[in-house]
Amino acid sequence: MSLLVIGILLFTGVHLLPSRAPQIASSWRKALGENGYKGSFSLLTLLALVLIVMGWRGVEPSALYQPISYFRQPAIALTMMAIGLLVVGSRNSRIRQGVRHPQLLGVFIWALAHLITNGDSRSVLLFASMAIWSFMEMRAISQREGDWVKDDIPPVGAEIITAIIVVVLAGGLAYGHAYFTGVQVIY
Repeated sequence: MSLLVIGILLFTGVHLLPSRAPQIASSWRKALGENGYKGSFSLLTLLALVLIVMGWRGVEPSALYQPISYFRQPAIALTMMAIGLLVVGSRNSRIRQGVRHPQLLGVFIWALAHLITNGDSRSVLLFASMAIWSFMEMRAISQREGDWVKDDIPPVGAEIITAIIVVVLAGGLAYGHAYFTGVQVIY
């Protein structure tokens, strides 16, 4: 369980620094320069994700609650929505007219979808941590940035490309889910 906890702490810690401890992030940026900051941030994030996957696979889960099987299909729909929001976070989309933090909201929805379908100890630890982190991050960024300035509305063609990216990414993630987590989602 320790690798999983270390991975979660590293991931959330690195991501909370810019919003919760901007002076530390600023010192980090000054010491390494913009590219060094981004590179080290990315490497630490990648390391955290590797630790999370290794920790996840190395933990023997224990049951904390029994998920309701009826919620499996709604959870898949929520996960698709989450993947869509994650993609929209890096692309201009009409969705950004109504959602200020699409990537973080996507993480929050992804975490909730997994919490309603997984009642074991490692799932609750990982997904509850990600839900709490994404909520804290949305709140901190909104406070730091003040008034919301919305993006321009993109052309319909850009929305179609976004939808294609979401479908391809969702299919890849569903197919690879068993490889990374040991849990098959496509039967």
